[in-house]
Amino acid sequence: MKYLLLITALTAATLPVGMAAPVVAKPIQNACLQSAREAVSYQLCGCIQSAADITLTRRDQRQAAKFFDDPQRAQDVRQSDRGTHESFWQKYKRFGETAEAYCS
Repeated sequence: MKYLLLITALTAATLPVGMAAPVVAKPIQNACLQSAREAVSYQLCGCIQSAADITLTRRDQRQAAKFFDDPQRAQDVRQSDRGTHESFWQKYKRFGETAEAYCS
């Protein structure tokens, strides 16, 4: 018990002020929040991240997050004949459908 309390105290002491927990990478949410779309909100972007967590691996999420800044990249992947791109695109479509249903 003392060991757990010590680790908790040390962890809290090393975090920036106002931060209560370690930051978890949320690539889709971060890309969404940084996008120039009018409907951007923390709640919507968080919901979209939740859909990504359900349907995409972390690696897939990092790739999909790049589409927010570069829509042409999404088009290139969609039209690619590479097997890895085709597999990713199927998962990405499922992600989009899940996000639409979950976040509407």
